[in-house]
Amino acid sequence: MDDIDQHLISLLRQNARMNIADLAHKLGVSRGTVNNRLRKLEDSQVIVGYTIKLRPDAEPERIKAWMGVLIEGNTTRQVIASLLGEPGVVALHDTNGRWDLLAEIEASSMKELSDVLERVRLISGIRSTETNIHLATYR
Repeated sequence: MDDIDQHLISLLRQNARMNIADLAHKLGVSRGTVNNRLRKLEDSQVIVGYTIKLRPDAEPERIKAWMGVLIEGNTTRQVIASLLGEPGVVALHDTNGRWDLLAEIEASSMKELSDVLERVRLISGIRSTETNIHLATYR
């Protein structure tokens, strides 16, 4: 990736719905160049999707939590595959420190959260977990 690709990605991070003409204008290149670069970034899976971000208070009834996961032995790949298949896990992060993985979890109720936690704890290869419920966001 060159500077134009980096700038293109930066613009899309700010507004993934920005149209091709506006992107081209801001980058100082033609619309065809933007289209070609986007296609190459998507084909090479540098860009794997487009999404929206909601204000933290836009879904006040949604329960969010973080789960630290300690993996047993050499089962990291199997555990990751299982966690990625769990619908309640919205993101999964490899990390260092006390936990091997950090899972972001979302649920529509405490019952649903309990069900997600129960399913995760049953995954073979997980030694232990610790879950923290998100209470507020300040930034």
